[in-house]
Formats: sequence, C-alpha cells, structure tokens
Amino acid sequence: MRVACSVSSPILPVPCGGRTPAFRPLVLLLLLAVFPPPAPAASDTDAPLPNGLYATFHTGQGDITARLYETITPRAVALFVGVSQGTLAWLDPKTGERVKRPLYNNITFHRVIRGEMIQSGDPTGSSGHDCGYRLQDEFLPGVQFNRSGKLAIANTGEPNSGSCQFFITEGPVPTWNGHYTIFGEVVSGQDVVSRISHMPLKGEKPIDPVRLDSVTLKRVGPPPPPKRK
Repeated sequence: MRVACSVSSPILPVPCGGRTPAFRPLVLLLLLAVFPPPAPAASDTDAPLPNGLYATFHTGQGDITARLYETITPRAVALFVGVSQGTLAWLDPKTGERVKRPLYNNITFHRVIRGEMIQSGDPTGSSGHDCGYRLQDEFLPGVQFNRSGKLAIANTGEPNSGSCQFFITEGPVPTWNGHYTIFGEVVSGQDVVSRISHMPLKGEKPIDPVRLDSVTLKRVGPPPPPKRK
C-alpha cells in the first residue's frame, strides 16, 4: 500500500522516507537573502548621547552614567569633576594633608536609604569625611527630586554645607527639594542604582557595601560657551 507524504511547507517539501534533497540548503540560502531575519532591537545604550558632560560610575554592580548639569549648577560640577579626576586637592583623612589624586577610586557606597538613595564619596565610609571644601547651595525651581536618578550633593543639613559626598536617588523624593543641590541625572544604569539600594542593610549601613571603583568623564560635542560677565 502506498503511503502519502505530508508536506510541512509549500516552499520546502519534505520527501517520503525522511531524506532531504540536495538542493534544500541552496533554497534556504536564497530564502535568507530575500527574507533576512530581523535585526535585534537597539538598546538604550546604543542611542547617541546629547551634547554634554557625562560621568560614569564604575561600581561592583555595573556602570551608572549621569549627565552633569555643568551650566545649571557649575560650582557643584566643578568640585565633583576636580576631586574625581585628581585635579583639585582634597584633605586625606589619614594624614590631614591636601592631596591631588582621584577621590572616588576604590571606595564604597557607604550609606543607603532603601527605595530613596545610595550615597558615596567618603573614603572613610563613615559619612564624616571633610574633604576641605564647602559648596554654596545651587537650588533652582525647575530642578527637583521629581523622579529617580537624580545626582545630588550630600550635606550636613545646614545651608551651604555641601562638600564632596554625593548621592543618587532611586525614586522621587519631593521632600528633599530645596535642601540638596542636584547637579546631574542618570541616563543609563538606573537598574544598578536599584540593585545597590536593595542590598542587605543594618539601618542605613550596607552589610557588604558595594564598591565604587572609579569615576570617568566623557564630553560629547563641544563645551558650552562661557557665560558673559
């Protein structure tokens, strides 16, 4: 009795007996040439960055990149850039002497308020380091803690007491508006901020603090024109 073969494709017939005809690979190549597979979707990190100055925080959980508000909060950005790259001298907590080396190399995110922020910038890991600078507050009505990813200067709670420590928010914290200078915002790596925020804590102290290995800077496009005096 003759058994009919089933056909799984009107273009590529499957012969009886399960044998593949010799021309099938050629047909597949022709089909791929005519109907190529779709290209993978581009990720957010593939999109070109707008002109500006960017800081990338290289952490033990991955990279976080933030655009710095160099024209909006110039004092905070200038201090952050200077101490992060070692072009501004800061007070070494061990010797009390001013040193010119990158402040944010091989330190930790020493303080975390889960769901709100992660804090770094203190080589002692205690929140008490005085790097030798005091920043004038730079509050602007349109720059607020209205969403996650805000990069801001930590302070003592007193006016104009910001210094070299900084924090990155995990969510909106409107009660902090007018209390901390926001000098940038995250453009990629917010998931890293969230992971660090959800590490095990004892109070606000991480049990196993995440490393901040270094901070690198990148400028996209020309620098902004100088302000007229």
